This record gives sequence, structure tokens and C-alpha cells, in this order.
Amino acid sequence: MSEPKSRRRGAELEQAILDAAWAELSELGYARFTVEGVAARAGTSKPVLYRRWKNRAELALAAWNQRVPAAKGVPDTGSLRTDMLAVFDRIALRTGSMMSGMIAGVMAEAFRHPEVAELLRSRLTQPSPLTEAVRTVVDRAVRRGELPPVEVPLRALRAPLDLVRNEYFMCGQTLDETTIAELVDEVYLPLLRGLRAG
Repeated sequence: MSEPKSRRRGAELEQAILDAAWAELSELGYARFTVEGVAARAGTSKPVLYRRWKNRAELALAAWNQRVPAAKGVPDTGSLRTDMLAVFDRIALRTGSMMSGMIAGVMAEAFRHPEVAELLRSRLTQPSPLTEAVRTVVDRAVRRGELPPVEVPLRALRAPLDLVRNEYFMCGQTLDETTIAELVDEVYLPLLRGLRAG
């Protein structure tokens, strides 16, 4: 392998690696995605990558998370329903921009490698910008009197992402307005209203 192209360090080097990883994923897909390929494209070495990411799944997820940032701000339309429609719409746009083959590859890797399964599990069991946005929308609805005071567990806060992701993978296309409205009206709002009884 040729010598590294420059003495990049820190944030500059990490950005170059993540850009290279995204390019590899875009051109080759996850099945042919390798740490060696990313290192060569970034003009660095495999040990440099492994100091930051334990395996190719972690690197792929880091590249995607950085390339497709979460929408900024929390919807505040004055209504629980329209706030939730906006949340679901943002998730659908983000999911539609995701390379489903790459995510499917990471999921398949999880079945073969316990460390990858643990990575995915840890991401799912931690609060995230999305779960905090949903919590904020619910808290505002409580203050407006649309919902009684309610404690929303993490799984319920994560449910919008789970619902959209499941629909996307089952149908293989970006969700339209009708589908998003059905998920909000027929599934998520009833779920929130059901929590109050508990």
C-alpha cells in the first residue's frame, strides 16, 4: 500500500475517512465494503481506522450518520397531531435517503457477529435526538391539555422510527403522505393516548 497522502490528524483525518467510507458504500454497497478499501481511498492505513471504529459495521454506520444528519429543531405547529405528522415526515425523508442495502448488510452482520449485534442494541437502548424530539412534542401536548401527564417509555419514544423503518423495508419505497397519516392516526396517537390509562 502507498504511503499516506498527508499528515492529516484529528477531525480532518476523521472527516476524510468518513467521506471515503461513504464513497465506498455508495459505489460498492455494503457487501463489498471493506476497511482496506476505505483506508486506501482515504490515503491512510487500516490501523488508523481500527483505532476509531472496531469493525466495518461501526464504520459504515458512522459514515451514514454523519452524511445524513437529523433534522434540526423540534416541530411546533400548535397541535399534537400535526407535530407528529412533521416528526414522521422527517423520519421518512431520512429513511428514504438511507441506502437500504447498506443497512440490510449491517443487520445481516449482526446475526453473524455478536459485537455488531451489541453495537446495534446499544444504539437502540440509548436516548437519541429523535427520542428527545418526540418527548418534547409530547410534553408540549400535555401543557396544551391535549394529553394528560404521561410517562412515555423509551420503546414508545422510539416507535415512530420503528414504524417508518418497518414500512419502508416492507414496501421498498419512501412513504407518502397518506401512509404517514395512517401511521400517526391509526397507530401512534392511539398508543400515546393508551399510555395515560397506565
